[in-house]
Amino acid sequence: MRDWLSTLTKEDRRTVGSDVKTVEFGWPIGMPICRNLGDGLWEVRSDLSDGTIGRVIFAIIGGDMVLLEGFHKTSDKTPKRNLDNAKKRLKELVK
Repeated sequence: MRDWLSTLTKEDRRTVGSDVKTVEFGWPIGMPICRNLGDGLWEVRSDLSDGTIGRVIFAIIGGDMVLLEGFHKTSDKTPKRNLDNAKKRLKELVK
């Protein structure tokens, strides 16, 4: 997650942070900013300055919003690799 954020411009980091904050303090919140991915995972949707789409996959654990995976979305479907990474991290956290 941190590695992905470091690749973004300052403006885009601010956008992602603002969108995450909107979801965190407005929870529960739905489309268009937040979508349920199933298995306890959700995604925050952010439109970035270069026209690309950023996504942050998160889970709610004990009332806390835990950010698990961040990536640029390039297709309609969430990439399996990113979803698998998020599921693996979630599993490690709830052992």
